[in-house]
Amino acid sequence: MHNFNSGPSILPQEVLAQTANAVIDFNNIGLSILEIGHRTNWFVDVMEEARALVKELMQLNEHYEVLFLHGGATTQFMQVPMNLLDNNATAAYCDNGVWGSKAIKEASVFGHVNVVASSKDKNYTYLNKNFTVPQDCTYLHLTSNNTVEGTQWHQFPTTNTPIVADMSSDIFSREINFNLFSLIYAGAQKNMGAAGVTLVVINKNILPKTNRNIPAIMNYQNHIDAGSLLNTPPVFAVYVTLLTLRWIKKEGGLAIMQKRAEQKSSLLYQTIDELPIFHCPIQKEDRSNMNAVFYMQDENLQNLFLNVCKENGMIGVKGYRTMGGLRISMYNALPLESVVAITDLMKDFANKN
Repeated sequence: MHNFNSGPSILPQEVLAQTANAVIDFNNIGLSILEIGHRTNWFVDVMEEARALVKELMQLNEHYEVLFLHGGATTQFMQVPMNLLDNNATAAYCDNGVWGSKAIKEASVFGHVNVVASSKDKNYTYLNKNFTVPQDCTYLHLTSNNTVEGTQWHQFPTTNTPIVADMSSDIFSREINFNLFSLIYAGAQKNMGAAGVTLVVINKNILPKTNRNIPAIMNYQNHIDAGSLLNTPPVFAVYVTLLTLRWIKKEGGLAIMQKRAEQKSSLLYQTIDELPIFHCPIQKEDRSNMNAVFYMQDENLQNLFLNVCKENGMIGVKGYRTMGGLRISMYNALPLESVVAITDLMKDFANKN
């Protein structure tokens, strides 16, 4: 099987094996990872190692705290403005696709939103990078990689305004200066683990930012004070994340992840561009190294192509339901061999059709 799912997505084989063992017997203690108490030393050690590995891999300075929370990135669409945006204050947002648009909608509940950049005019096939952030904005929010539309920020805006980034689909895939961001959040189910836990990285200097009476469970400071143990965390998902972070470090860290991502995406985009039967409408400089979105010149051939993919053990190739077309996701755990396999299949299909 070649797993091109966009999320939940492929995990490293050794992580799957280690996880399977831990479900039966975690660290030879006679209990499953599903059974241990979240305040036992067994799990506290898991949580602390996972938080430490995040800081190490992202090379975060002493001002940052690492949280593992419930609710997915979608909850962060609401939790970010709840903690950072006063009722009469304004936040700047980039509208570069489905997830940015949803984040804008949620932020509007808590304060004013200034959409400083949008690529909606061309159906989100590019990133509008020619914009300035007004000085009265509390923060700038962007989605670093647009899973649905297939675009990715390869260079981030330069601004004195604190930057908040949804990095759900490209976290830990490349070397960047993470200390440029005041808050980063990411669902685990693409590059760093199993569905059910969300990573939140916060520069403590950005808190507190509002006078709002925030429910205890939604207050970032409460989670920081409790070391991500304010309530029962998603124990299993945190453990899978720990194993995945260990794997990333063992493989060579973010430099190696970036090199592999560029190698895989280059091969795929080159194949798409060379075969007239396919076309990718995404502006080349904004194409994602994680999610390649493309189409067939003859839409009538699409179902035939998808059937051929299925027959050859290639899953997750169908595009997002609102976008149509095709999508191949190339997260960290996807081997180059899978991209070679599907590009060979694409060439063969083109020759026959």
